Amino acid sequence: MTPEQQRSRRLEDFRGDRQRTQDGNRTIIREPGRTIIREGNQTIIRHNETDRFRRNARDIQMQQRGRDSVTTIVRPDGARIITTLDENGRLLRRARRDARGREIIIIDNTPRGPRRPAGIGIGLGPVFLNIAPVVHRIPRERYIVEADQADEALIYETLIAPPVERLERRYTLDEIRYSSGLRDRMRRVDVDTITFESGSWEITPDQAARLNGIANAMRRAIARNPAEVFLIEGHTDATGADEDNLSLSDRRAEAVALVLSDQFGVPPENLTTQGYGEQYLKVPTDGPERQNRRVTARRITPLLMGQNAAPPPR
Repeated sequence: MTPEQQRSRRLEDFRGDRQRTQDGNRTIIREPGRTIIREGNQTIIRHNETDRFRRNARDIQMQQRGRDSVTTIVRPDGARIITTLDENGRLLRRARRDARGREIIIIDNTPRGPRRPAGIGIGLGPVFLNIAPVVHRIPRERYIVEADQADEALIYETLIAPPVERLERRYTLDEIRYSSGLRDRMRRVDVDTITFESGSWEITPDQAARLNGIANAMRRAIARNPAEVFLIEGHTDATGADEDNLSLSDRRAEAVALVLSDQFGVPPENLTTQGYGEQYLKVPTDGPERQNRRVTARRITPLLMGQNAAPPPR
């Protein structure tokens, strides 16, 4: 995130900078820090998360390896966060290497089949999975935990719980991000302690302080398994244009991830963010609704690894 974007917390500050192009039946909308892709009746938003890791970095190294770009963020303690992107900016791999050279792969988003020719990867691709809705066998309040009504123990229990239905295989990050039926295999925490003003992704200091319990639960889970990955999902209410809501929701998710890392010490590489606009309303209304301007957190490690069992206690 550039200094200008850090200072800006409202969409109208750069809405005029959007550039729209057409590629066949695909519409591509580029704005500072984000790309929105609309193809048929499917629309997604993408952004490069590497900027989140640059904060307080001791050194930043960038190199080209064939069609891929590799960014290495060196932290003051000597640890290195290594992010590999393809030629279209799509995440392929993220790893952490400590000062002794021991490496942990956090995300492996490498395509399972042959890679596409250069220049074709910006489309939606085969990432939307047709997965049947989850059949709830546990009480809804244990499947969707409201952060403002839960203690830290319940939040931790929710974030380390196994999938609620059996997984058939391991999935890529793109499949998880863009397939709601797959994400719903994992329990979630609705971070309703933070809501946002209309058109803004600013988190006030009093709301930021309320993330302490979630941050503690995440750090505890990461201490047990350094390769844990948590997805921070951003949402909006149903007012405004689709592209505005996608951009807002994505920036809201990133804003929460930044607070979790900067103020509470959750390693940024163990977090990934995604905005969904108005697709998943908490309160079904077409009007302004603060409860719909929210974020959700869930652990997606089992989906990335194809793990059905609960992790061993520590």
